[in-house]
Amino acid sequence: MKARKRKKHKHPREYRDGYHEGYRLGMCEAVQRLNTPGVEACRPFKLMYVPQGFQAIDTGVTEALQQLVSELVISTPETMLETAAREMPGAVLVMNGLHVFPENHLEQISEIRKLGIPTAIWFVDDPYFTEDTSVICKHYDHVFTHELGCVEFYQSLGVSSVHYLPLCVNPKMFYPRRTGPQYQYDIVFIGNAFRNRTELFDELAPYLKGKKVLIAGGFWERLATYDQLTPFISNGFIPPEETANYYSGAKIVINIHRPWEEGQDNRNSYRLPSRSINPRTYEISACGTMQLTDVREDLGNYYRPGYDLDTFGSAKELQQKIEYYLKHEKERRIYALRGLRTTMRNHTFTARLPHLLNVIASRV
Repeated sequence: MKARKRKKHKHPREYRDGYHEGYRLGMCEAVQRLNTPGVEACRPFKLMYVPQGFQAIDTGVTEALQQLVSELVISTPETMLETAAREMPGAVLVMNGLHVFPENHLEQISEIRKLGIPTAIWFVDDPYFTEDTSVICKHYDHVFTHELGCVEFYQSLGVSSVHYLPLCVNPKMFYPRRTGPQYQYDIVFIGNAFRNRTELFDELAPYLKGKKVLIAGGFWERLATYDQLTPFISNGFIPPEETANYYSGAKIVINIHRPWEEGQDNRNSYRLPSRSINPRTYEISACGTMQLTDVREDLGNYYRPGYDLDTFGSAKELQQKIEYYLKHEKERRIYALRGLRTTMRNHTFTARLPHLLNVIASRV
């Protein structure tokens, strides 16, 4: 007689975890549904956009602009002048103008302006490349910067139209989602190993032992405790969609801003301090996950510390808060839901970009 295969029963903890995850996602869905603002009416305007290749930002900008203007033309950095001369848009918007832009970038912009087409640039790496942006800014009609501390800087260089435009998030890319076991961690940090970050994790190393931790990005061999933390480290770039999976699957995501001091992996030769929050702040909250972040001066203007997310000022404080929130699931979930609600209401590209368009269109 053929023996029956014994049915494998789930462990009670698996049922419990599945229930809590389903409950969390249901609450996140309700928050998203109730807090998605309407999109501003599409304006009759032809805009040319030049992306830089930051997928998380470029996709968000492109999709938002497709809803906000009647005609959107996309150009590569190499063919800006050729595309602008052919399409004759009402304005040209360039993302960042760094890294992948060709040597004749500024010459192309000068020729585009000679065609009578207004030009705008949105710097989203400020203040880490002031050695470069101090030159670039002078070639554009309008300068937008996500860094509060750079507004007066660009004005002091003679740019008459300078505007503070904080970063935000694409909620179609970063959102709460069900994830497999490979994405589920107690603690997640994704980003490159700048010196302030390695110092923090070196201090945390003894505490992290025995936890389920992911540290992902480049240059983590800089850690003094690299051998100790190796089991947690995933070296190399993680695409935005994968990043969102890890954020969604985590109990806690840590946010550590990069250092702004000259020589600390940046080209901030003007030594402008960084006052504004990074895109990671928005992206973590958009995934409906508890965030622990270090503090930037501008943080309180966009999220409420102690309400939407929590903060830390040292490795010791971070360790204490990780320990507390890992043991208090309900509080973690409340923070995560509040952060998600604030993000959906105020910090999407469709909410942010009308201000930019108002500036560009009003001066055409």
